[in-house]
Amino acid sequence: MYPVQRSSQRLSLRELTIDDVDAVFTIYGDQEATEHLSFEPRTRDQVSQIVARSIASATAEPRSEYALAVIERDTNTLIGYGRLAMDPHQQRAATFGFALRPEAWGVGYGLETVRLLLGLGFEDLGLHRIWGARSPLNEASAKTMTAAGMVQEGIIRAHIQKAGRWRDSVVHSMLDDEWKPSV
Repeated sequence: MYPVQRSSQRLSLRELTIDDVDAVFTIYGDQEATEHLSFEPRTRDQVSQIVARSIASATAEPRSEYALAVIERDTNTLIGYGRLAMDPHQQRAATFGFALRPEAWGVGYGLETVRLLLGLGFEDLGLHRIWGARSPLNEASAKTMTAAGMVQEGIIRAHIQKAGRWRDSVVHSMLDDEWKPSV
């Protein structure tokens, strides 16, 4: 499926372009924005490579990754990055993740982003299961995924190595028969 375009009341998902590097860097290069992610802040060059790989993977056949810009519709500003990646170890399943600029936190954009990604997976791609993992300390992400209807499944112990230390991850998931599209 290319190009992806999904919208909610305030946000839309679209394919990344090379012009998005600086906007993605404001997220992936920021200490606060990456605090609970699985990696340290990225350099601009690393972000440029991530965006280039995402653009290239968008037209792959079959497509196994949907790395998308999260756009605030009123301002047409990139405020986040969302990703669905087909899980090669499960049938009709994908992992997902998202990150927003800190200035966009606390106003419900996380929930809208998660719902857009779940809608893409279940409605457009016909997936059976979508799951994501979060830092145990990321309570905002826990509240967001729960509000979207995802179920907390459990903990993957010592799942992520960051800053030289191992960290657990908390898994949340949703099945296709649990998905309720917005009216």
